[in-house]
Amino acid sequence: MVTEPTPTPLLSIVVPVYGVEAYLGQCLDSIHADIPADEATAVEVIAVDDASPDRCGQLLREYAAEHPRLRVLHLSTNVGLGPARNAGLDVATGRYVWFVDSDDWLPPGTIAAVLNRLRADRPDVMMVDHLRMHDCGRQEVDASSRLLRGTPGVARLTDRPQLLRVQHTAWNKVVRRAFMAELGLRFHPGWYEDIPFSHPLLIGAERISVLDRICYLYRQGRQGAITSTRSGRHFDAFEQYDRLFAWLRQRYPEGRWHAELFDLMVNHFLVVTGNDDRLHPHLRRDFFRRVAAHYRRYLPNGGYPRPGGVAGLKHRLVGRDSYLAYAALRRAHRMAGRLRGPDDTPTTAAGTAPETPTQHQSLVRTHGNGS
Repeated sequence: MVTEPTPTPLLSIVVPVYGVEAYLGQCLDSIHADIPADEATAVEVIAVDDASPDRCGQLLREYAAEHPRLRVLHLSTNVGLGPARNAGLDVATGRYVWFVDSDDWLPPGTIAAVLNRLRADRPDVMMVDHLRMHDCGRQEVDASSRLLRGTPGVARLTDRPQLLRVQHTAWNKVVRRAFMAELGLRFHPGWYEDIPFSHPLLIGAERISVLDRICYLYRQGRQGAITSTRSGRHFDAFEQYDRLFAWLRQRYPEGRWHAELFDLMVNHFLVVTGNDDRLHPHLRRDFFRRVAAHYRRYLPNGGYPRPGGVAGLKHRLVGRDSYLAYAALRRAHRMAGRLRGPDDTPTTAAGTAPETPTQHQSLVRTHGNGS
């Protein structure tokens, strides 16, 4: 009897799971129901139970019993979102890997579209668009989605540098596994783990493809999300940017992409600094001091294109480590917003006030004690 070799999947979907009992079924159903019948061998799904304290482990066992194509890893201890993704990556066999968070879901038709584009373009990285989904049913277009438009075929970042300003998340990128290994990329522990992962992917890619359709539905307002959690863990972002710039220095010692990433870093830090949902007031001064230290540490020798207006003023205050002036500016900005009223506040395309531009918000999640 001759045993036929098992075909290698084109795509591995890795789903890290922690504390999402209420949402896990929707996520897994959206993936399995979307795999075309004639593509059954082209896709593998790997769920990683990161020692979830709720019923997620049991739900995964029950789901796998009914869906044999689902592979489940049960970790004995909680390691956090980044290392849980690594655990799934270590057993993945697909040519490409897509990290899907377990409280989000995919719209119908996504997987067929992803597979078709992967075959046609053979990219190192394929970027996909998403919608923000609110519990009230409201759907929100992200402000950075417009940067995906008009990217025909495959390109390099030098051809489409605006792609570096699309959200730095793992879940909006489908990545060739061998390419990831070539760059030596893994997820690190801590919050904001996408920072030293997502930017290097785009910088190092020879072939970037953009699938300009909604392929991901990102849940908003879930309890435990980083964007709505006050915690000292937001200070993890500093170490993640240290890792990013260490990678950049090693790969591009001549300073390529340094100014662009520096600008993105400062913008990102200012979003966190000014957000009451992330930093308790008693932590804001210390966080600002750390931002100023990173500003001095990573300021490019040749400078960088500082933004204009209020944003540029904030950059200058960070460069001078002028917290009191920053705090006064922040109070004045918020007072002006209250005087205008909610109906008069200018917003971005994503519906957010200019002080917190969506494209610079980190969208990673709280994922157990290790994230």
